Amino acid sequence: MPAPDFALPTYDVALVGAGPAGTACALALRGSGLRVALLDKSTFPRDKVCGDAIPGHALKALGQLDSAYLAALWQLQPRDDVRRSRLVAPDGGSFYLHWKLPTFNSPRLDFDAALLALVRQHTATEVLENSLLKNLEITTDYARLHLADGQEITASLVIGCDGANSVVGRRLLPEPRLARAHHSAGVRAYFENVAGADSGTTEFFFSQNHLAGYLWLFPVGAGRYNVGLGMLSELVAKHKVDLKKLLLESLATHPALAGRFAEARQLGPVQGFGLPMGGGRQRPASGARFMLCGDAASLIDPLQGHGIDLAIRSGILAAAQVRACFAQQDFSADFMRGYDQQLQQQLGPQLAHSYRLQRLLGTRPWLMNLGTRLARLPGLRRWAQRLLG
Repeated sequence: MPAPDFALPTYDVALVGAGPAGTACALALRGSGLRVALLDKSTFPRDKVCGDAIPGHALKALGQLDSAYLAALWQLQPRDDVRRSRLVAPDGGSFYLHWKLPTFNSPRLDFDAALLALVRQHTATEVLENSLLKNLEITTDYARLHLADGQEITASLVIGCDGANSVVGRRLLPEPRLARAHHSAGVRAYFENVAGADSGTTEFFFSQNHLAGYLWLFPVGAGRYNVGLGMLSELVAKHKVDLKKLLLESLATHPALAGRFAEARQLGPVQGFGLPMGGGRQRPASGARFMLCGDAASLIDPLQGHGIDLAIRSGILAAAQVRACFAQQDFSADFMRGYDQQLQQQLGPQLAHSYRLQRLLGTRPWLMNLGTRLARLPGLRRWAQRLLG
């Protein structure tokens, strides 16, 4: 009997990227009986330039998979348990928002490593660190992944969880990159000995110098603070803004920050990163035998700039689609659109609301000032919290 003209796939599912989206998908596939590989170009623990705020909805979604995941993450150190946020308008007025869902800040160096440890402990996923994806192709019967070390693996499905510069997305959806109106740039540095900073409080500062964005100061535990600045990429390009320079200048000159960094010590360099935002025109997040999750699918909240919760929720939605694909033995682009529909249904309204609000407030400092004054009124504070999500 002649041999078949194709080999059986090495894995059922190949997850590319072991950040929050990839690990959440692996955790959600626990007990599926599928052969799952989780690839990452790095060896963990590894740093990820980010604001380090872990939204409450991210923790809630993981807890709904298994309360043990949530219990383990609440033991993570270092971390800072967040109870409220302070928003400072361009005119210096400020108000506090108190969050209902429990949440914390923790450096991504530690948080992502903790998520990967949960995958190792609770699932049969094969974790392949130091495995850089260079190229991939979709055939009739499987996805073929070519790694930088010359290895090749195959899988019935590939899920791109590999961030803003996703190799999976670039190879399988060769569309133009997101317009600068749907992309932000950010920079971040760590500091210690920051005056007037409270544990349990995240701070957001808006000014005339960085409209359509904000400067943040987030405690991350162990006396350290994640301090950064994000701004809409179209404004960065239009005004030729040097974000790294602007961040350090703002720490010295912003009315609500001047003096607070006089005795602070910077820990390491200022580093940059990109944020592909959702809420505008969305390209597909799937096709025949593949899906995109998290930053790779441009699932970053345009207003607040957070993406960890959306990455985790999209990873869980992708896992549900994986199970459906194998149950129906259907890996076609048409069947995969069910994943896009779930993204739109579950995450779309939040992203669209944030995008509209960001476009409204981002270039109108007077509106930010007015909103801040109104939000300080007892009867309107709850309204402001609902508006900002």
